[in-house]
Amino acid sequence: MKCLTIKQPYAELIASGIKKAEIRSWKTKYRGEIFIHAGLGIDKAYLNKYKDVIDIENLDSSAIIAKCNVVDCVKIDENFIKKYNEDNKDSGYYISNKNIGNYAFILEDIQKIDKIPAKGKLSFWEYKEC
Repeated sequence: MKCLTIKQPYAELIASGIKKAEIRSWKTKYRGEIFIHAGLGIDKAYLNKYKDVIDIENLDSSAIIAKCNVVDCVKIDENFIKKYNEDNKDSGYYISNKNIGNYAFILEDIQKIDKIPAKGKLSFWEYKEC
C-alpha cells in the first residue's frame, strides 16, 4: 500500500482526525487508500501549539500510525483556506496564508492503527509487508 511520511506533530494530528489535509509543494493525481507514516523529524516550533489536542510527550516516530483515503488534491488559494478553516474551526488546526500556491491532499476515512515500525521515504512510497 502507498505510504506518505509526515513530520510530527502533523502525522499525529492526522491520525487523531484533527488535520484533514496534508500540505505539499507538489500535486498528485493519486486517489485512494494510504498509510500515514510518522517520520523521524519533529517540527519542535509547533509542539506546544498542539499540546491541548494531542499527547506531544509520546509521539511515535519511524512508524506507520494511521490509514486514510486521499480523495482530492487542491491548489491552495485564499478561498480554499477560508473554507477549510471555517469547516474545521473546532479542530485546533488551521491552514495559513503562507501555504498559498501549495497543494492540499484532502484526507477522509482517517483511522488510527497500531503502529508498524518502518523507515520513511520521500513522496509516496510502497509498504509491501501487509
